[in-house]
Amino acid sequence: MTAFIEAASPHTMNTYGRLPIALSHGQGCRVWDINCKPYLDGLGGIAVNTLGHNHPKLVPALQDQIGKIIHSCNYYHVPNQEKLAAKLVELSGLTNVFFCSTGLEANEAALKLARKFGHDKGIEKPEIVVYEKAFHGRSIATLSATGNEKVQKGFGPLVEGFIRVPLNDVEALKKATEGNPNVVAVFLETIQGEGGVNPMRIDYLRQVRQLCDERDWLLMIDEVQCGMGRTGKWFAHQWAGQGTGVGCARWRCRGGPQSGEHLPAGQSWHNVRWQPSGDACRGGNDSHHGRRRLVGERGQGGRAPERRPGARARRSARRQGRTWPRLDDRRGTDQTLRRIDAACG
Repeated sequence: MTAFIEAASPHTMNTYGRLPIALSHGQGCRVWDINCKPYLDGLGGIAVNTLGHNHPKLVPALQDQIGKIIHSCNYYHVPNQEKLAAKLVELSGLTNVFFCSTGLEANEAALKLARKFGHDKGIEKPEIVVYEKAFHGRSIATLSATGNEKVQKGFGPLVEGFIRVPLNDVEALKKATEGNPNVVAVFLETIQGEGGVNPMRIDYLRQVRQLCDERDWLLMIDEVQCGMGRTGKWFAHQWAGQGTGVGCARWRCRGGPQSGEHLPAGQSWHNVRWQPSGDACRGGNDSHHGRRRLVGERGQGGRAPERRPGARARRSARRQGRTWPRLDDRRGTDQTLRRIDAACG
């Protein structure tokens, strides 16, 4: 009989409330721990293992590229990077892509772009509208944009320049910004993830888009959790039929590094020029080659499956809700259920 192996990380900084589990490997929507106990993976690496584990096309694509060149810095052109950028531009309707390592960095880039947009208009102290219960990251700037005092506690003073409003209340948005010439952007999650799976209503997204157009604001959408086909369209805001000024998305390839993407459009991009500084890490050929394969697998024929996903998982949740009293809140879209539904067929 094999001895039980304890899951422990005594030399790793305790920045997460870890479960007493250490995973060894995965296949499809299932994973096994170091003691060979199987699990159904309903977390998906926190919404990043979008094709499941050990995908038969993704893994060979990564292995092929690693055998050629793993990393090429941004001093040189990276062909796979440009091919992926062109595909993302096509899918999003935006104009350019900034590649980075995480969703946090994509959101940081959006905040910087909004400030640059404001300064170019002569606004000395630009302000950005953010939302209650929002989560945009744990850097000082994105933590300041986040609407959760629990994760902000102990890290003050926070960055100024944010106006916080409630979800799905356009009158509250108008009231909070009325007569304020310093507002430059509205920054929102189409579906709040860590805040509790709270979706922005389609009519509200359309109202915000109209307000941004009327007042010459950027509409910046954080789809780190709900983008890249997780709701049945490539980007969740596309259900409202609305465009965005700046989009942020993120995903991780199984077997490859995590990636963040920041996609600006229109006037928000026109005044941005090359600077003698930047991200020296995210030029790698390996990740871009893998992500091109991921995009291809997510949308056969170049498009995401346009359906309301997760129906089977939602029906099961309703049935289980009858016997599990704690399972009493199944609000929002089906996107949080889709990962199990799709990976398990």
